[in-house]
Amino acid sequence: MHRVGGGPERTGLIAQMRRGALEYCVLALLEQRERYGFELVQNLGQVDGMVTSEGTIYPLLSRLRRDEEVETFWRESASGPPRRYYRITRLGHDALLDFRDEWKRFRAAVDQLLEGRECRAR
Repeated sequence: MHRVGGGPERTGLIAQMRRGALEYCVLALLEQRERYGFELVQNLGQVDGMVTSEGTIYPLLSRLRRDEEVETFWRESASGPPRRYYRITRLGHDALLDFRDEWKRFRAAVDQLLEGRECRAR
């Protein structure tokens, strides 16, 4: 049985987990190809559990740009004014690689505990 809901503390924890992973999900999308901001919002919205908004994505993209993990450029749009596109940089690739390694280790540890498997000595 899948439980939905929970108290405000649980809801806050889940939101924190999403926020913590969101920047790496954005970098992973940009690793596939260059995208504009609203396109990222749409792409993330199509993934179950990754609900987000423009109010979340644009500040995140600004921070990633300041941190030099993404760079921007303008491209003409057939359906309106030019759009600002984002592409991942070498620093962004490196951050994503580091996150992937840590995520695999973290996910395996959590899965081990949630599934009740014995902890192995290191």
